[in-house]
Amino acid sequence: MTVRRYVTPRASAALVLTALLTTSCAGEKDNDSRTAAGSPSPTPHGYVEGAHEAAEQQSRLLLNDPDSGNSRVLDLITGKVHRTARVAGAVRLGTDGRFGYLHTSGATHVLDSGTWMVDHGDHVHYYSAAIRDVGELPVGPEAQVRSDAAVTAVTDENGRTVLYDRSELEKGRIVSSRTPAGTYTGVVVPYEEHLLGFTDESGSTKLAVLDREGKRVASPDVECEEPRGDAVTRRGVVLGCADGALLVREKDGAFSAERIPHGEDVPAEERAVSFRQRPGSDTLTAPAGDDAVWVLDVTERTWTRVDTGPVVAANTAGEGSPLLVLETDGSLHGYDIATGKQIARTEPLLTGDERRAGTDGTGPVIEVDRSRAYVNDPEGKKVFEIDYNDGLRIARSFDLDIEPVLMAETGR
Repeated sequence: MTVRRYVTPRASAALVLTALLTTSCAGEKDNDSRTAAGSPSPTPHGYVEGAHEAAEQQSRLLLNDPDSGNSRVLDLITGKVHRTARVAGAVRLGTDGRFGYLHTSGATHVLDSGTWMVDHGDHVHYYSAAIRDVGELPVGPEAQVRSDAAVTAVTDENGRTVLYDRSELEKGRIVSSRTPAGTYTGVVVPYEEHLLGFTDESGSTKLAVLDREGKRVASPDVECEEPRGDAVTRRGVVLGCADGALLVREKDGAFSAERIPHGEDVPAEERAVSFRQRPGSDTLTAPAGDDAVWVLDVTERTWTRVDTGPVVAANTAGEGSPLLVLETDGSLHGYDIATGKQIARTEPLLTGDERRAGTDGTGPVIEVDRSRAYVNDPEGKKVFEIDYNDGLRIARSFDLDIEPVLMAETGR
């Protein structure tokens, strides 16, 4: 296998602006420890009304068959399968870690998986609650949905963005809060109590930073040709561009935008346009054409191109874990990212026509969390759980009563 690696000098231009800083967990602990008037005992740190806090990750898989509309939620702790509302004709399923967004031609259905995590940096809280259908967002299949703890930003195919109150979604209600002025190219990403988006200005696409009221507070002098693909990491937000990516960060009220170019000319059909990762990880993957995968190490600012077999899906847990590639032979392959060498392979997991890349957004995917990976086999009506740290051992398989064409993991 061939591996090519490209290193980018760490040069960035900071934008100094006033930013509201997220309240630290230590501050929350102080607030939580105060006993309310008339209350017999203090509120436990991390308490969320109506939710159960657990010591371990409470992962669930959201599953949908677009043809029948049947939807299920698979609880990976108990193995129990829950029925949810039918959503027919979905072309894409996205998630923000708690809510699932099933995009159809007429609207986007919102499903609360009832499981999520809150990352405070030095520790994490895991929660589980009841599964429920929330309702529909009035946007079609091309809409992009991105969230943080406070807002959900929904950008339609015309570049118009509407912000929804996240706390209302958590209560089972869809309530729009405000609509930032102007239109945006690609996705609008909530980040550090601000919004990041691209605007077309004088024939070029430039990054804009907005406050939560939708007012532009900064216009970095940085361009991004044909923006596609985004991911939130511990190092900042990665935004894909034709020549590579931008890394946008905030520190002490200052935003910086740093280029991470590919290092060589990459044909349009081989550029990274959709990133996959373990949530929070600083290692991203993206198909590099039909027979290779890009791996972006955000910490080191390096792109690595790993030549594989024909790619259906790819992902990695990062931090020394293998690159996982689902190939058209139906098997999951593991590659050493540094050398490009194949180090493991499963028996065929896929059956039938699913042994191909899902160019329409409905192909099999690889979901990765801190210890396991999950692969959906629609025609076989199965989901496989893979221990990627044990030679891609099949730890469990789940038989389903629907074809899980669309799949996303929550609770991570």
